[in-house]
Amino acid sequence: MSAAKFVSSFRLASLLRHEKDPSAAFKLFRNPNPETANPERPFRYSLLCYDIIITKLGRAKMFDELQHVLYQLKSDTRIAPTEVIFCNVIDFYARGRLPNHALQLFDDMPLYRCQRTVKSVNSLLNALLKCRQFEKMSDILLGMEKFGNPDACTYNILINGCFRNGCCDDAWRLFDEMLRNKVKPSGVTFGTLIHGLCRDSKVKEALKMKHDMLKMYGVRPTIHVYASLIKALCEIGELSLAFKLKEEANEGKIKLDSAIYSTLISSLLKVGRSNEVSGLLEEMRENLCKPDTVTYNVLINGFCIKSDTESACRVLDEMEEKGCKPDVISFNMVLAALCKAKKLTEASYLFEDMPRRGCGPDVVSYRVVFDGLCDGMQSKEAASILDEMLFKGYKPRRDGLERFLKGLCQNGNLEILGKVMGSLHQRDAIDAEIWSIIIDTAFKELKICHMSDSIDLLLTR
Repeated sequence: MSAAKFVSSFRLASLLRHEKDPSAAFKLFRNPNPETANPERPFRYSLLCYDIIITKLGRAKMFDELQHVLYQLKSDTRIAPTEVIFCNVIDFYARGRLPNHALQLFDDMPLYRCQRTVKSVNSLLNALLKCRQFEKMSDILLGMEKFGNPDACTYNILINGCFRNGCCDDAWRLFDEMLRNKVKPSGVTFGTLIHGLCRDSKVKEALKMKHDMLKMYGVRPTIHVYASLIKALCEIGELSLAFKLKEEANEGKIKLDSAIYSTLISSLLKVGRSNEVSGLLEEMRENLCKPDTVTYNVLINGFCIKSDTESACRVLDEMEEKGCKPDVISFNMVLAALCKAKKLTEASYLFEDMPRRGCGPDVVSYRVVFDGLCDGMQSKEAASILDEMLFKGYKPRRDGLERFLKGLCQNGNLEILGKVMGSLHQRDAIDAEIWSIIIDTAFKELKICHMSDSIDLLLTR
């Protein structure tokens, strides 16, 4: 029998790179040569091996295993890790919402034989921003001089943090400081500032900043700048100016995304200019910007608001024809519009057809159809939907259930009422308050004189 092939550090790096299962990769990393392991001659890992396994474990959020590898790296004095490895780990901790881990690793970087610069400071600031640790961001800034001068990335992160924390004045002070320190603002800087102005309804100031960023600072507006401005203009009804900005972006060879087109389509529908929507959709396709689910949902919502259920259903069909799968929100909007229009048969057909079309109903779907059937006095169908809803672990809206039960009492539908009460009891969806409502209604509507008689009557149905 031939001896097992020895795995070198070069071979290990290749094996780790091609191993898709992070748990298996970690096991391989821990013991690359199980049959030839020699405690007196430990395996000599390369920096590439460490980098690959750290990336795999970080992406998989296997933080306990990642900690083990980092501890081993700290002890492996042959290796001098690069700063980018720690920047990546700090980002992994941010995604896992582990800001204290990120802070600790940053403090420990010298123990790994790695010098900290503004790059790792920026990674830490960004991690704290993602975790909304605004006060800790300020603490890091106080000791910034030890690691180098703040760059554009530093200021961008800090300005973003100020806006997110509601400290708009501090954001503008940071921008002034940035200019004083001769740090050139970037497109991200202006995108953040303009977004903040738009959010505060300062659209005129935001438009001026867009003009100044090119004329005064030589920075071309980005898609994020146009997105913020177009959305803000649409919100205040300045559609002509919003479309002018769209044309300006197109002329500047800035590829607009579906979110911007969706905003414009929604605004057109709100002001009754639905005849212009088809042209905008055609422009999207010409610009190789494929309408997505959000775009189509905007269309569906616009038609539903106007009670144009026929057009809303047509959009659902078009989505599938164009290879864009409707989501549960798409179906729920149409279901709600059909129920509101008392088109209960169509709503029921659509509801039953959802699984075949690749989208199972959720709790909202069931509630919409149940409430619609109740309002339409279709008690038998409503009871069936309720039973299915309870079976799936969903519960109806409290007020809708109470109206349904009272209606059954008032109409003398004792057989359906008994089945519904039994179903509610079986699924633990009935409480003392519901019993009180039913018994009280039974006294008034069914002329039952004794509480025990009303309970017996319901339970024997």
